[in-house]
Amino acid sequence: MASGFFAILDDITALMDDVAMTSKLATKKTAGILGDDLAVNAEKATGFLSQREIPVLWAITKGSFINKLIIVPFALLLNVFFPVAIKVILVLGGLFLAYEGVEKIVEYLFHRDKSAHEVIDEQNNNESEKIKIKSAITTDFILSVEIVIIALGSVLDKSLAIQILTVSVVAILATVGVYGIVALIVRMDDVGYKLIKSSNNKGIKYSLGTFLIKALPIIIKFLAVVGTLALLLVSGGIFVHNIEYFHHLWPNLSSTLKEFIFGILAGVIVVAIVTIIKKIVKKLK
Repeated sequence: MASGFFAILDDITALMDDVAMTSKLATKKTAGILGDDLAVNAEKATGFLSQREIPVLWAITKGSFINKLIIVPFALLLNVFFPVAIKVILVLGGLFLAYEGVEKIVEYLFHRDKSAHEVIDEQNNNESEKIKIKSAITTDFILSVEIVIIALGSVLDKSLAIQILTVSVVAILATVGVYGIVALIVRMDDVGYKLIKSSNNKGIKYSLGTFLIKALPIIIKFLAVVGTLALLLVSGGIFVHNIEYFHHLWPNLSSTLKEFIFGILAGVIVVAIVTIIKKIVKKLK
C-alpha cells in the first residue's frame, strides 16, 4: 500500500519536472507575443481617470482569464479532432488585429483634437469605459489564441497530460505577468506623488517621484506606438506562418519587414471594407 502511494508520488514528481521543462520552453517561444501583448494591453488600459485605472484593469484581467478558460480547452480539442480549424481561426484573428492596427494609424492621422471638456466627459462616461474594456478583452482574446497555439505547438510530441498542464501554466503566467506589469505602469504617477509627499521636496525620494511622474506620459505615448506596431507585426506573422503562399513570398526580405507589410496591407483592406459596409448601412437607415 505504502509502496503504491510512493510510486504514484514519484510519477507525479516526474510529471511536474516534465511540465516545468516544457513550460520554460513554451514561454521562451511565446516571449515575442507576450511582449506584444504587454505593449498592446498597457496602451489599452490607460486613458482613464486615476481612480478608475485599477477597477478597469481588474475588469480586463478577469476578461483575460475567461478568455484563457475558453481558448485552452477549445484549442486542445481542435488539435485532436479538427487541427485545420486552428489555422483558420488564427488567420481570422490576424485580420482583426491588422484592422485594429491600421484603424489606430488612420485615427492618428485624421483625428480631430478634442477639447479638455470633451476628454473629461469621455473619461467620466461609463458607456465609453465599457466600450474600451470590451475592446481590450477582444484584442486580448486574439493575442491569447496566438499564445496558446504557439505553446501547444511546442509540446505536440508530448503526452496529453503534459500538453494540458503546459498550456495551462503558460496561459496563467501570460495573464498574471502581463497585467501585473501593466498595473505597475499605470500606477507610476501615484507612486511618484507619494514619494514626493514623503520627501519634503528634496532628496532621492523627491527626484525619483518627479522622474516617475514625468516618465509616465512618455511611456504611455511610447506604448501607444509600440502597441500599434505589435498589432501589425503579430497579424503579419500570423499570415506569413499560416498561409503557405505568403510564407514563401519574398524569401530575401527581412522577416520583420515582411510581417509588417502583410499586416499593413491586410489592415488597409479590412478597414476599407468595414468603412464601405458602415456607409452602406448608414444610407439604408
